[in-house]
This record gives sequence, C-alpha cells and structure tokens, in this order.
Amino acid sequence: MPPHILEQVAEAADDPALRDSARRSLAISSEQRAARQALTIEAPAPSADFAPKRSVHNARNQETLPGEKARDEGAPATGDKAVDQSYDWLGVTFDFFEAAYRRDSIDGAGLRLVSTVHYGRAYENAFWNGEQMVYGDGDGKLFLAFTGPLDVTGHELAHGITQYTANLDYQGQSGALNESVSDVFGSLVKQWHLKQSADRADWLIGQGLFAEGVNAKALRSMKEPGTAYDDPRLGKDPQPGHMNDYVETQSDNGGVHINSGIPNRAFYLAATEIGGNAWEKAGRVWYDTLTGGRIERTTDFAGFAAATVATATGLYGAGGAETRAVRDAWAGVGVAVPQ
Repeated sequence: MPPHILEQVAEAADDPALRDSARRSLAISSEQRAARQALTIEAPAPSADFAPKRSVHNARNQETLPGEKARDEGAPATGDKAVDQSYDWLGVTFDFFEAAYRRDSIDGAGLRLVSTVHYGRAYENAFWNGEQMVYGDGDGKLFLAFTGPLDVTGHELAHGITQYTANLDYQGQSGALNESVSDVFGSLVKQWHLKQSADRADWLIGQGLFAEGVNAKALRSMKEPGTAYDDPRLGKDPQPGHMNDYVETQSDNGGVHINSGIPNRAFYLAATEIGGNAWEKAGRVWYDTLTGGRIERTTDFAGFAAATVATATGLYGAGGAETRAVRDAWAGVGVAVPQ
C-alpha cells in the first residue's frame, strides 16, 4: 500500500474512524519498513527440497506476531477465509518460483513461509517484515481484506527474494526498483496462476482490494501508470510512466512507490513485445538480473536497464528479438541503454 494513499485518507475521509485507521496503518507500515531495512540477512546455500512449509497464524486483531497458529502445512481448510486464502496464496507463490525459476522458497533454501492474518484493527496494508507475511483486514469501507488479491502476496514475498539476493536499498531509484521488482513478480504469479499470456493479462496490482463505491480498479497499473485510481478519498494515482515525469520528492523514501511506475511500464513493454507467457522470457531476464550478481544495492534505473540488457544478451544473443525488446522497452520509458 503506497503511503500517499493512506495520507490522503487520513486527511480527506469524512468518517473519523477511516481517518484514524489510516493514521494507525501509516504508523505501523512505517515502523515495519524501517525494521525490515535494519535486518541483516545472509543468503543460505541453495537447496532442492522444493516442498512448501507453511504456517498461518491469527493475530485476532492484536499487533503481536506471529499470533495463534491457525493452520499448518498439510492441514485441512479452517473455514476462516483469511487463513485459507493466505495458506493458498503462499502455496501458489512457492509453486510459481519453483516452476518458473527452480527457486526453493523465498531464500532459495526452503525457508518456512509464515504468515499472520487478522493483524490489528482495520489495518489497511500487508507487508513482509523480513521474516514473515502479515495481513490486515482493511476497514471494510474503502479497503477489503489484504489476503484477497494473489498479487499482494506475490508482491510482498518478492520483497523477501530481493532481500536475499540484490538487497536493493529502499531509497530513491534503487528503492523504486525494489518496489517495481515486487510488482513484476506479483503480476507474474497471478498470470501464471490464471494461465494468462502477456497480451491477456490485466497488469494491475491489487485488483479487488477496494470496496464497492470506490473509484479505483487497483493500487497500480503496470500497463498505464497513473490510471489505477481517482477518488476524492484516495486522491489520484500519481505514478509516472516515463522519465520525463519523474517525481522528485523527499516523501516515501524518495518516491519509491511513485516512481516505480517507470520500470513497471518498461517490464510491461518488454513482456508484451516479446509475447507469450511473460514469466518465461521477460520474467527470466528480470529474475536472472535480480539474482545473478549484476546489480548492486544502490543500482539506479540506468544501471538496472543496462543489467537487464546484458542478461538478455547472455540468454538470447545481442541480436535476439528478446534483447531488442528489452532495450526498446527501456527507451520507451526514457531510460537510455548504451549500444
């Protein structure tokens, strides 16, 4: 959840309860992001077990983690929709990374996937805290339960993969790349699950998260950044899709949730130009770039673009259509890659 949405709700909502829940959600989210950044993580040796190990906990609207265990690996459905959705979506995300990239869980070594649902009261977000997933139920008036959209789980777990690999700094352009990579793989998890090719996908992040009557189709659009929502309670989607509109700001760690629209659109352009299933070629380029040692923690858009072109060249050749598509995609958002 971008902080600028919650900031707008905290200022503009008519309902005092919505303003209060937005303020509380902002405070919790800020604390959790800071805690995640402060963690020191060492990637373990890769494994090939490829068996998910899930445990879902119920916070019962408290803010203590992980909470009461509600469902463990292999246990039957509980009837609690949030518990069972979290369990299912953890499994789909695990299966996606195994099937597409032969990655064994988030750390590549079979990490147990722990999640907590029903976190806080009307908490309006979901997050990966560096060790586990956490989901709020939303307020029911603007935001529904964050366990609902599969790509929310995929997005947050991808933050974990970034943490164990390139560990991109959560500031400025490297932070926007951190957010964008999570959107990329969140969308790819959904496309893989729905068996959608690039031309059939909606390229929306968080579709289904908003309550009835909210003028919003999603949190973000990778296809058309800046068009995901326009509601007086939420504000208007501020994401740019081109470097000409890059937002210079000190808020949100230098606009990490805003300027991520630029690399998001670059991926969309590359994937749709290549065609077919986006996780197979474009996704492979992004995954290998993230995990292959070509980028550093402070890599900016230009550095990441150059790295993706180098990765595509290694996979498909300098003259390959896929490599040209990746290069053209970055040019299409105003990020030049040297020939």
